[in-house]
Amino acid sequence: MVNQIMAFPRSTFSVTSLTEARDTEIESDTSIKMSARDVDVYYGEVCAVQKVSLDISRENVTALIGPSGCGKSTLLRCFNRMNDDITECRVEGSITLDGESILGDMDVVELRARVGMVFQKPNPFPMSIEDNVLYGVRLHGLARRRAELDAIVEKSLRSTGLWEEVADRLDSPANRLSGGQQQRLCIARALAIEPEVILMDEPCSALDPIATARVEDLIGELRGRYAIAIVTHNLQQAARVSQQTAFLHLGHLIEAGPTSEIFTNPKEQRTSDYITGRFG
Repeated sequence: MVNQIMAFPRSTFSVTSLTEARDTEIESDTSIKMSARDVDVYYGEVCAVQKVSLDISRENVTALIGPSGCGKSTLLRCFNRMNDDITECRVEGSITLDGESILGDMDVVELRARVGMVFQKPNPFPMSIEDNVLYGVRLHGLARRRAELDAIVEKSLRSTGLWEEVADRLDSPANRLSGGQQQRLCIARALAIEPEVILMDEPCSALDPIATARVEDLIGELRGRYAIAIVTHNLQQAARVSQQTAFLHLGHLIEAGPTSEIFTNPKEQRTSDYITGRFG
């Protein structure tokens, strides 16, 4: 099966064929934070993602959409090498952060400090709210003085709208928070180490509509401060929170570009069929 890739203006979000001239043009685009080129992902002998090339913008939220099993989460996890933890998984191709390859010799701990991850279900650690926020800070030795730690806790919780809700009980167990609060705490934990990129894998799938709205509002507030990529099955959510959208099907990138165009005037029939609910 031939991977069909559409090209869109490189000032926002680029999906390209891997010609030398086009790659040179893309690499010079300062709006791009992370790039994948000709990426294949295998689980044993099974190819879950095939020949995918795309870029994540510094300024926009990028949504990855597609039916279950199309490779969205597998691709997202490539950007901070979470797939390294799966023994039978291997990644081929090129993935860069600010033009530097993240595959091979780059230290994984350093990479994950720069590229944070928020998972499908809230996963607060079995410790206090404060210790959850400071977990990565302490792991990476980013601060030691009490005043510095206190400032990081407050800043991170304010960024996620949690400070006013939990300021008087920072020593309380994090698992006593509501589901929506726990997910915002996990985002605060990621923000505390000041990453450059935030990856979100179905961050609202386990939340009720009110909590989902809070997280979506938060994503909007974080836009521009971080490069953000989000996997979602919820097409309405993708339309609300993203400015760029990539549609994957059976491990192939079918189409990508401005969200408004993908949802109102897709160039591929498969994209149109998925958006209009004919499959998926």
